This record gives sequence, C-alpha cells and structure tokens, in this order.
Amino acid sequence: MTSLKRIHFIFLKFAFPNINIIITLGRKYKLDKIYINNVDGTKRLNPRLVFILAVASGLSVSNLYWAQPLLDSIAHTFEITSTSAGLIVTLTQLGYAAGLVLLVPLGDMLERRQLIVSVLLISVISLILAAISSSILIFFFASLAIGFTSVVAQIFVPFSATLAEDHERGKVVGQVMSGLLLGILLARTLSGFISAYEGWRAVFWVASAMVLILSIILSKALPVFNTETNLTYGSLLKSVWKLFMAEKLLRRRSLYGALIFANFSVLWTSLTFLLAHQPYNYNDAVIGLFGLVGASGATSATVAGRLADKGHANSATGIFLISIFISFILMAFGETLLIPLIVGIVILDLGVQGTHILNQSEIYKLSGEARSRLTTAYMTSFFIGGAIGSLTSAAIYGMEGWMGVCALGGLYSLGAIAVWVFDASRSRNKKHK
Repeated sequence: MTSLKRIHFIFLKFAFPNINIIITLGRKYKLDKIYINNVDGTKRLNPRLVFILAVASGLSVSNLYWAQPLLDSIAHTFEITSTSAGLIVTLTQLGYAAGLVLLVPLGDMLERRQLIVSVLLISVISLILAAISSSILIFFFASLAIGFTSVVAQIFVPFSATLAEDHERGKVVGQVMSGLLLGILLARTLSGFISAYEGWRAVFWVASAMVLILSIILSKALPVFNTETNLTYGSLLKSVWKLFMAEKLLRRRSLYGALIFANFSVLWTSLTFLLAHQPYNYNDAVIGLFGLVGASGATSATVAGRLADKGHANSATGIFLISIFISFILMAFGETLLIPLIVGIVILDLGVQGTHILNQSEIYKLSGEARSRLTTAYMTSFFIGGAIGSLTSAAIYGMEGWMGVCALGGLYSLGAIAVWVFDASRSRNKKHK
C-alpha cells in the first residue's frame, strides 16, 4: 500500500466510521461552568475553556502553514519554479484576508459556536482537495480555500476577549494567542516530519482528519453565545470600514500589523529555498524543525498581554519593532552560518508575536460590541501585509538570493520603526501642550 493510500485508509476507516466515539470525546470536554469565582469575590474565565480556545485556535490556523516547508517538494512535483511555488503562500494569505472580510464579521451577528463548526467542516473539504490535487492550478485553488476557511482562528480571539472579564482580558487574549502562534510555528515542524516519511500529500490528509475531529469536539465543548445586533450582513461589512476610518488607534495598530507580518512572511517564504539548497541541503523534516526554533517566540505572547494590561503597550511596541530589525542583520550572516540564522529567527518571532499581541490587546479596548469587526479590520491589514511580504520575498529571492531577502525584511522593519517614532513624538508634543 502506497503512503498516500495508507493515509487515505486511516482517514476513511477511522475518522468517519468512529464518528460516535469522537462525539463522545467532545462531550467529555463540555464545561459545567464558564466562570470560576476567585477568593476576593471577582470571577475569571474557566482555565479549561481558555485552554480549549488556545488549542483550537492553534490547530485551525496551522492550516495556513502546512505548505511552507513543503514548497520545494511541491515545486518538484508540479515542475514549477520557486517563484511560482511562492504563490502558494501568497494565495493562502489572500484567501485568509478574504475570509477576514467576509466571515469574521459574522461573529458579531451569528451564534459563534455554530459559525465556528460550520467553517471548520468546509476547511476539511479544502484540505482534502489539496491532498488529491492533480495540477498546480487545482492546488492553487485549494490553497485559496484553505486560507479562506482557516480564518476561523480569528473568531476564537475576539470570542475569548468577549468572554473574559475586564481585569484579565489582556492575559486571556495572550494565552489564546500563544496557542495560535504555536500552531503557526509547530505546523511547519509536523508538516516537514510527515512529508519526509509519507510525502507532502499525506500532510493534508492528516490535517483534514484533525480538523474534522476538532470540529466535533468544539460542537460539544464551546458555550452557546449569541450576539445582539440589528445590522444586516451588508451593513455589518460596511460598518467595518466605518470603524476603521473612525478609530485612529485601529489604523495605527493595523499598519504595525501589516509591516510586522510582511517581515514574518519575508523570512518563512524564502527560508525553505535557502535550507533546501547549498550549503545546507536539508530535507523537509529538517526544514520543518526550524518551526521549533521560532516556537520559542510564543513566550512573548503572555508577557506582551500583561504589559498591555499594565499600560506599557507603546514603549513595549518600540522594543519589539527594533528587535525585528536586529534579527534581519543577524540572519544575513545565515546565508552560510547556521547559528546567526537560528538566533535571528528566535528574535524575529519574539518581536513579531510581541507586537501582534500588543496590537490586539489595544484594539480590543475600543468596543466590546464590535470585537469581531475590529479583528476583521486589523487582521485584514495584517494578512495583506503578509501576502505582500511573501510575494516580494519569493521574487527577491529569485533575483538577489538570501541577502536580498534580508535587505527586504530590514526595509519593512525600518518602516514600522519610523511609524512608531513618528507616533511617539506626536504623543510627547501633545502632552507638552
């Protein structure tokens, strides 16, 4: 039995026939209490629910990143160039941006548990399509659909912010985002490992089975939560733009988000091509292990959330942005030296993830009734920046190699620092008036 058939066999013979077992497992995760009382009389969100939201967020967003360490292998299968393979990342991120605009605002309109489970089931179909793709055009379409449905991860974040008490909101968002960010980074490691032993198609079969199981567990474990709004779907979408134009803080944090995720995509799009060829010549499994290097950066998520709760968001943002610029200087030496490359990846992920948590913690203070739409506005900018970063990274790598990629990342990070310095100087001037 071939590797693909083995994975297909596991999916069909285990996931679907044993659906009742999986449903029973979901019932075991059903919570009796959403909140727990503290000794001082206040209450807090049940830690088990926070854990479930974090895991679900990480697993659902990982669908965006299964393909990244496989780009070289996929390019060989479909006989395309590295620049064309880079379009896989770009299309996935554009699909995600479209999902942010069209799906996430529904979290302010529809019952969230039902919305989450429905989108996850569509994601299963998209992942299966990627696994059986017979041409690069079909795979491109599947990548777009995977990105579109992976946006469910961004419904979990405002959901957690809405459920959390005011005094713990930054901390809870940071914990859920830690799960999301670990999913982003560890997806690469798992993907590379599976591909090295079973081929890249097996990655998408395994992912589809995991998402199916996740959707069933969440259908039992998540609380029912209805949002009261009189807006129609069209009005809801228009209100996102109005919200974006009305809130200066949202626009500024969205710009930070776009620039830092451009940095993130610049690295992870071209890193696969660097590691797959001289002087490294690593296979998919080893390339995937670099996700573990980046995973250490997830530790900044909870720290950033607590800094936001204490009112240090602006100064912490500057520190994180400067660290991103420094990371690209180190990674420039990574063209031939492994240690500077690894250290640079760790610092980059610390900076990107820390800034991202600060951004979300700040924008969620604006409106409790519109958190899904705030997420849409911010994350759409975030992933448009990512799509631009991946597209320009693949193009620059084809023309100028790794040094060109590092220069591009440095340019994006300098842009973010310039915006922060400008905002900081304006804030100081206002205080003196």
